[in-house]
Amino acid sequence: SGSIKTGWIMKHSRGERLKDLMSLVRLPNLLVVALTMMLMRYAVIRPLLGAMEVTIAGNPLVSTVMAFRLGWTDFLILVISTCLITAAGYVINDYFDIRADLINRGTIIVGNTITRRMAMLYHNVFNVLGVIGGTYVSARIGYIWLGIFFILISGLLYFYSATYKRQFLIGNIIVALLVAMVPMMVVIYDAAPVYVYYSQAAIDFPGVAILFWWVGGFALFAFLTTLVREIIKDMEDCEGDRETGRKTLPVISGLTTCRSVVVVLLAATMTILYMVWFKHLHDTVTLVYISLLLVVPMIVVIIRVLSSREKKHLHSASLLMKFIMLAGILYSLVAGAIISSGKIL
Repeated sequence: SGSIKTGWIMKHSRGERLKDLMSLVRLPNLLVVALTMMLMRYAVIRPLLGAMEVTIAGNPLVSTVMAFRLGWTDFLILVISTCLITAAGYVINDYFDIRADLINRGTIIVGNTITRRMAMLYHNVFNVLGVIGGTYVSARIGYIWLGIFFILISGLLYFYSATYKRQFLIGNIIVALLVAMVPMMVVIYDAAPVYVYYSQAAIDFPGVAILFWWVGGFALFAFLTTLVREIIKDMEDCEGDRETGRKTLPVISGLTTCRSVVVVLLAATMTILYMVWFKHLHDTVTLVYISLLLVVPMIVVIIRVLSSREKKHLHSASLLMKFIMLAGILYSLVAGAIISSGKIL
């Protein structure tokens, strides 16, 4: 019975460690990264390519629509590589945040069920695999130098956790830029081979600029909403950041200034959404979508941030920002349907 009990404890311990590892790498967030990349490719870029007819040189009587030139297996490797680099960033973030997390949340993973040594090993393995995968896909599209992106991003995530996140606004902006890079990675790796092939094979090649405009819109939305959420999280973690000597926006400028910044950023985001709709889209579905699922929740966030007196109020505002970010990503399904219908391009 003693050996059975010992075996149960070991299995339970392994199960707990696996659960903590999934928590450490923020598995739900990694799934959102993968979902974002999939939606950008198949809900936005593919309909755009399918809406643009070209005539292949040597066959002037036959027109066809453009299609992906990067295979789905290579794209899957790109998605996995991006998720691995992201996971490495989460690991190193918790590695450097032990003291602050103890103050702000009262619990830690690194230094508890997962040792600091194991955390650094996970970080290194994830980074190496991510860089290898990213470089491989870069070579597949004929631009191996794009693999440098993965090296730079992994390095930036390390220095963000070690240094930048402790500095005034720099850390917030870096995180927002890195989140915005997720959809942009898709269009970069899909547009490059499309341009190379059709610019040579088609006699009426329309270019790939429209791909960057559409995906760039999602990237801008991701940047602004992530920046807002990071500032709200800093407001929530103000106590621990002050204790550990961090120079975040709420520590340096105070919560009142942070509230004003959040209001300005969200007001700018709402204004941009309606401007884009008015100038380029005009459809009723989009207007209803952005009003009910994006703008109304943003107004609620503003109210909660302005009226917040406790950490739980800021935490609820942060969670609502996650919903807004997810709703922004899911609009790609609406956009794809509209593009495919031929109503807009």
